[in-house]
Amino acid sequence: MAIRIHKPTTNGRRNSSVNMHVEVTKKTPEKSLLRPLNKKGGRNNQGKITVRGRGGGHKRRYRVIDFKRRKDDMAAKVIGVEYDPNRSCHIALLEYADGERRYILHPVGLEVGDEVLSSNEAVEPNNGCCMPLDFIPTGLQVHAIEFEPGKGASMCRAAGSYAQLTNKEGRWATLVLPSGEIRQVSLRCRATVGQVGNTDHQLVKLGKAGRNRWLGRRPKVRGMAMSHHEHPLGGGEGRSKGGRTPASASGVKSKGGRTRRRGKASDARILRRRKSKRYGQLKL
Repeated sequence: MAIRIHKPTTNGRRNSSVNMHVEVTKKTPEKSLLRPLNKKGGRNNQGKITVRGRGGGHKRRYRVIDFKRRKDDMAAKVIGVEYDPNRSCHIALLEYADGERRYILHPVGLEVGDEVLSSNEAVEPNNGCCMPLDFIPTGLQVHAIEFEPGKGASMCRAAGSYAQLTNKEGRWATLVLPSGEIRQVSLRCRATVGQVGNTDHQLVKLGKAGRNRWLGRRPKVRGMAMSHHEHPLGGGEGRSKGGRTPASASGVKSKGGRTRRRGKASDARILRRRKSKRYGQLKL
């Protein structure tokens, strides 16, 4: 069982569960792929808080992930699956034929001893193999998708996520993203075959506030509980919602409102926008 539910011995354990990380086979990271990770606490270079609710957390070191997968036509063997504290999914350590080692996101079904390949041409579409969308058969699940050719993977990188490759027309591939958005991406963009691993990540219940602090998340005060000069929802005689649209402290709409800037060139490639969980499907 990948998720272990704690016995209710204390209040903090009553509703908590923990991921057993059964896919992990290697406990210590590759030293050559480690980098220091400095904490910002939600502050910019002037020391001002720009992101509220950040700070603290356990000390971590960054694992360098190969999101571009440009070591083409050289077989790589999986020598270990590791836990990564910087992301929700696990990472797989590859060793190429020339001895170089790199990290990639661990897809479902990829085990130690398997071989993966990245190429700019068509290869066998096995889990973990990377190639341009032009050579991936329609109907397969893909992840770690490039938004622009050569830029590196930027879509579908979280645990359990994948996109469905549904159609190819002209120089565009049509993808159904996890959010429900249907988007076109250039056929020259690379993607990795399969679904991102650690699918049980979303089933974990923290159970107590302390586990949130370990992750670097500080307590968040409700806007309605603040003063009128601190938050758009604050102030009033007694408890009052004010009758306005829910927003952040800076006035940005926080529940279903559009925040995307107009005039982006990539807007033309969105065939259907993602669905809003509260207000139904957003109109184009």
